[in-house]
Amino acid sequence: RPQHLSGLEIIRDLCEGKLEGGEIGSTEITFTPGKIRGGTHIADTKTAGSVCLLMQVAMPCVLFAASPSELHLKGGTNAEMAPQIDYTVMVFKPIVEKFNFTFNCDIKKRGYYPQGGGEVVVQMSPVKELTPINLTERGTVTKIYGRAFVAGALPIKLAKDMSAAAVRCIRKEIRDLYINIQPVREPDDQAFGTGSGIIIVAETSTGCLLAGSSLGKRGKNSDKVGIEAAEILLRNLKHGGTVDDSLQDQLIIFMALAKGVSRVKSGPITLHTQTAIHFAEQLTKAKFTVTKSEEEDPSKDAYIIECQGMGMVNPNL
Repeated sequence: RPQHLSGLEIIRDLCEGKLEGGEIGSTEITFTPGKIRGGTHIADTKTAGSVCLLMQVAMPCVLFAASPSELHLKGGTNAEMAPQIDYTVMVFKPIVEKFNFTFNCDIKKRGYYPQGGGEVVVQMSPVKELTPINLTERGTVTKIYGRAFVAGALPIKLAKDMSAAAVRCIRKEIRDLYINIQPVREPDDQAFGTGSGIIIVAETSTGCLLAGSSLGKRGKNSDKVGIEAAEILLRNLKHGGTVDDSLQDQLIIFMALAKGVSRVKSGPITLHTQTAIHFAEQLTKAKFTVTKSEEEDPSKDAYIIECQGMGMVNPNL
């Protein structure tokens, strides 16, 4: 599909590679990588294809490039079946930076289904190597915050309704914590098209971040959008892991590339994560093991994902 093709094309451009079979609907490609150059690159799905998925594809490459990179990623910033850009900035970024790198993500314009039209600029410098992470202590939830947004033709009342419904839902389970979900209207010059949604993040005493999010669509009651996000968050808090379902698979490639042993405590292993582990092991010398977490509390369904990383070293630095 368009976003997969755009992802392949940006990797081809990043490392002066050769790509055969790169067209929409193709079932087989041949890719031959060259040297990862860095520099400025543009990837445009020309649809509401997710800019966050383009970022996921490019990031491991630019970390091992010869020079800093600036990626202009165009498409959908808040799309179904993909992390929302708010999730990428609020949850993915602070956790993945524990592997010892930093990146800057500037949201120039938000874009929604079906047209897309969003743009995000990611700036990142290469590293010599990645350090492993140890995320096994959940701690206690210390705060819950988020944003409920509307853009385009939608009234701010919808954002307020989403926020209020989410707070009511969380309150049933967690009574004594201040919950701050800001209703916002995206400025017209910073959003293309019409869209709405919500993201709610729980932060813990050990610095873990877990989230629940949901998107509005035509005919979907705004209370329902808020409740859906709240329920996803509560479900992620129940299993006792340090990462939520959406972050679980996104960390696998970094664990595989890092030097040393990484350990992450998660909820039940998703199909995405199983797939990511399978391919990481096929393509690198990394070795993963997944074991049920030995909890005192049998009601918790937690697992430890452990990885002996391959210790990728940047040949350019």
